[in-house]
Amino acid sequence: MKTMLVNELGSLDALEVVETESPPLLEGHVRLRILACGLNYVDSLMIEGKYQIKPPVPYRPGSEVVGVVVEVAADVSSVGIGDRVFAPVGIGGFSDEAVVHATRVLPIPAVLSDGQGATFMQSYLTAWFAFHKRAHVREGSTMLVLGAGGGVGLAAVDLGVSMGMKVIAAASSEEKRELALRHGAFAAIDVLTEDVKARTRELCGGGVDMVYDPVGGDLAESCLRALAPGGQYLVVGFVGGIPRLPANHILLTNRTVVGVDWGAWVGKNQKENTEMLLAVLAEITAGKLHPVEPVTYPMSQAVQAMRDLQNRKIAGKVALIPQFD
Repeated sequence: MKTMLVNELGSLDALEVVETESPPLLEGHVRLRILACGLNYVDSLMIEGKYQIKPPVPYRPGSEVVGVVVEVAADVSSVGIGDRVFAPVGIGGFSDEAVVHATRVLPIPAVLSDGQGATFMQSYLTAWFAFHKRAHVREGSTMLVLGAGGGVGLAAVDLGVSMGMKVIAAASSEEKRELALRHGAFAAIDVLTEDVKARTRELCGGGVDMVYDPVGGDLAESCLRALAPGGQYLVVGFVGGIPRLPANHILLTNRTVVGVDWGAWVGKNQKENTEMLLAVLAEITAGKLHPVEPVTYPMSQAVQAMRDLQNRKIAGKVALIPQFD
């Protein structure tokens, strides 16, 4: 099989295509021909050694795939050859095949394309975990989403709207803002030219009930100040840098800062996570959630795709297709 391998963390240029023997089919497992693999911002951080989790090398990136079952172990009856499935493989998704335990694969709803199926999990489960496990969501409440045109932010817009929240989308390009508006945001803010705090307060009559922040950086403090008294600030990520939030603006207005680390939570809560995954898929099937169709790159251009993500050139999500030439 062909796969992408990192022998040393530190640079995206360390990612290389290698050809290796196909993994053996173990009891209880199925073999997939991969159709698409989700590419997430965290993949580039891991390869560069900048993520809090540093995988042992050699390391094969890629955590979520859609594939067709091409072989099943003799003791497997839950899926059959020819089934199109989603699999959270954890590692090794940047490949043309994968061997996965049968209990880990799930049928993909017909409403999802291969690319959508391979790119919804991380973004939507982060938002689901945030809104159902960490935050207090009220129907009719207002929410400001930073990075709203990226995968994580866009999922928060979509899920927030489906739960009855009134969502403001903050993003750096017209394309990203338009994408968020099409997913249900009632207003959009240009973070490059507008005062986010002032504009948010204007739109919400004095302050927003919740901030969903996968960006961090210089915007964080002004967005904290955009919260209404008693509001919730959800810390989801730091693609713009780790911010410093003034504690006086938390204490004096009874605001709450909430950490949202779905990735770390999953490791100790696999059963609950599977329940969340099934719930998200059910909402997608019912037409309540609407994962975006991703931009696609051949796997041979994975490094370019990651650089485009880092440089914020992409609206929505990215999927890699197993083409290595």
